[in-house]
Amino acid sequence: MNFQVTLLKILVSYPNGFATIVDVKRDMAILATSGREWTERTKRLGARVPDLDIFSQRLVIRDNGGWRITDEGRSVLSFMEGREPAAKPVLEVLAREDAPAPMPPFPRLADRALRRRQRRERRREAQQRARANAS
Repeated sequence: MNFQVTLLKILVSYPNGFATIVDVKRDMAILATSGREWTERTKRLGARVPDLDIFSQRLVIRDNGGWRITDEGRSVLSFMEGREPAAKPVLEVLAREDAPAPMPPFPRLADRALRRRQRRERRREAQQRARANAS
């Protein structure tokens, strides 16, 4: 959920609501390391729309090596921030049944995270063996 809210916030800050993947990754890294306030804020915003799925609800679309926020995405973000009441179009977007199955935004991120954990584990084991041999 935090990822989705953060992506909406990032995209809305760019001209025409479009950002390249490189820009999004950079901005995500900055916000992810900015402290607990950002995490708590995205949780509060996300709580207003518990069934949020920005890709299947077409709030964000993939476009020429980047992502673009749609008008519906802007409306949902405004609703989440409390700037507008739950208008009928926003509720229709959130309840859309004809939407395709959600696609993961970064399909290889899970693979990378797994490889990173495995490397860390191997390093820990090697350090433990080195300590045991040194004793």
